[in-house]
Parts: sequence; C-alpha cells; structure tokens
Amino acid sequence: MPVKCVPRVGALGTAAVLTALLTLVGCGAGKDTGASPPSPKASESAKTSASAKPSTSPTASATAPATSPKTEPTPTAVELPPLHAGFDYQIGGAYPPPSGVRIVSRDRTASPAPGLYNICYVNAFQAQPDEPDKWPADLLLRDAHGKVVIDRDWGEALLDIGTPAKRKRVAARINRWIDGCADKGFDAVEPDNYDSYTRSHHLLTADDATAFITLLSAHAHARHLAIGQKNTVELAGLRSRTGLDFAVAEECGEYDECGAYAKAFHDRVVVIEYSDSGLRKARSGFGDRLSIVRRDVMVSTPGSADYVRRTR
Repeated sequence: MPVKCVPRVGALGTAAVLTALLTLVGCGAGKDTGASPPSPKASESAKTSASAKPSTSPTASATAPATSPKTEPTPTAVELPPLHAGFDYQIGGAYPPPSGVRIVSRDRTASPAPGLYNICYVNAFQAQPDEPDKWPADLLLRDAHGKVVIDRDWGEALLDIGTPAKRKRVAARINRWIDGCADKGFDAVEPDNYDSYTRSHHLLTADDATAFITLLSAHAHARHLAIGQKNTVELAGLRSRTGLDFAVAEECGEYDECGAYAKAFHDRVVVIEYSDSGLRKARSGFGDRLSIVRRDVMVSTPGSADYVRRTR
C-alpha cells in the first residue's frame, strides 16, 4: 500500500466502535503540512511522496468481485459521499471545482465548496513538522532512550496513542479540529496517518490505531459527520468495529488495492492516483464503481506549473 503518497494539508503546519454504534449513529494530503525532503509538501500544505511503497499485506492485492455491491447499513445521523461521483482532491489549496465534480476534499483550514459533498482533511496521528512543541511532551511517542519517534519521510513526530488515557487526551485535541470541520459545514472528515503505527518501531500496534480512530469516529458521528479511512488497506476489514464509513485511497490502482477497499466499503471509495498508469489501472477495474481522479503529487492549484487533474 502507498505509505505516504499524498500531499498533505491540514491543521497548520502534509486509514473499536461497537456494531451497536453503527446501528445508532450510522456510518460516515495530504495532511497538515509542512515541507520535508525527500518529497514535496503543499503547506498544511500538501505532503506528497512520488515514490509510494507497495503494500506487503496479502489483502492489498485483493480484488472485489465483479458483482454489485452488497447492501450496507443505512446511516441515520450522517450523510455518506455519493457513489461513483465526480471527485476532486484539493488539499493543496482550494479552487472552484471543475464541472461535474460532486465530492471535494479540502484541508480543515479551508472552507467547504458550496453545494457539493465536502470532506475535511485533518492530520490525526502525527504532529506537523513545525508543531511538536504545541503538543504536551508526554503525548509525543518516545523510544526507550526518551527520543521522540519521527516519521523521517515527513519530519513529523508520532503521537503517543499507546494507552487508553493518552488516546483520550490526543483525541480531545483532534476532536476540536473535527468540531471546526463541522462548524464550517463539511459533510465528512478524513483523518490522515492511520498507518503511523507501522512507522513506530513496534511501539504502537494496529490495535492502538483502531482504538484511537474509534474515538474519532464516535465524535465525528456525534457532530453528524461521516468519517473516512485514509489508506491502511490492511485494516479495511475492521470498519464495523471502528465505525469508519468510506475510504480515501491513494494509488489503490497503482498498487492493486482498490478491490480490497471496494469490498470493505461497498464501493463507497474515493481514489486519488498520482500517475497515468495508476489512473488507467483504477479506471480499468473500477471506473464504473468508484470515484477516481488523477492529481499531481503536490495537489497543486490551477495555474501552477505542476497542476494535473484528469479523470480519464
């Protein structure tokens, strides 16, 4: 799976809810940014990695059956993104959506696009490169020597979600950002870096990640926001426990992961590809089922020399 292939924007600075919860509230690049080699980032901005790593997970190459999607639980408190709809990924900067677009993802610092389905990007599992000092020192993940564990690709400190008490404290801060998304009128939230446990040197586990995102799901639903799983295909099958409603999948065509997301989320998947080959593969297998767009890795705005947006 692509481990950090998207420009990230976000909170200034660049994936287990019980089944009962789903019954009660229903279901639902990017990242807060900074600029850090080796990949460019668009400010809170856009974080990208032109060289995403393929997944080693056996589920990553799973292909959904060519049958119609299964019936999914009907949400009672949130609006889900429309199926197979025009999509634009604008986490590197907001601009007027192109004709035919019905779903837009923007950074939490931006405003939603009027009349469309709007997804709000937040960096939920790591601190922005310029913001580690804005977090309590004990909420930054540390190794046995007391050194803060850093995502070297992006220069971001991992947040410590390794105990229930710390998860609750970190979630309280992220939930304030989710509140901001709701207050602005977004329809959904996209918490980035669900897969940060894979970069924690075994200090965090998948169970920690799922327990934490479950807290975010509950809060998002309480604010009538849907919540998307960002990447992390190996955990897609746990959506009934985590309360995640749809998926935001980067380069799932490039790395043969679209089928796994489509199966887990009943085709409620928005796809961002960063290469023409990825776009062709995504469209070939899922062009009539998923919401797919090709963007430049900087997720730049029109007028930029790097700007690319294609749907075919």
